[in-house]
Amino acid sequence: MKLDFSKGLLPAIIMEEKTKEVLMLAYMNEESFEKTLETGTTWFYSRSRQQLWNKGETSGNSQKVKSIITDCDSDTLLITVEQTGPACHTGKHSCFFNVIF
Repeated sequence: MKLDFSKGLLPAIIMEEKTKEVLMLAYMNEESFEKTLETGTTWFYSRSRQQLWNKGETSGNSQKVKSIITDCDSDTLLITVEQTGPACHTGKHSCFFNVIF
């Protein structure tokens, strides 16, 4: 299957393997996707810094990739990981903790 990076970035939903909890949403370009496949850890593209970053590189809170699947249109990734430490930069386990409704 060929992913379509023609628009530059694909959203990547990161889910914890054991709990099935959604941990975070980040973006991948073709290079970060290839580095993820090569290394078995998550690599993303920072829209604000305009550069690649490896989850856990500075914090130690890494993500070991267990599976990568795509949606029906091949324009969104669901990446299942083994999470070490919190996924969120705030120190929370998941980035999704602000309840609206």
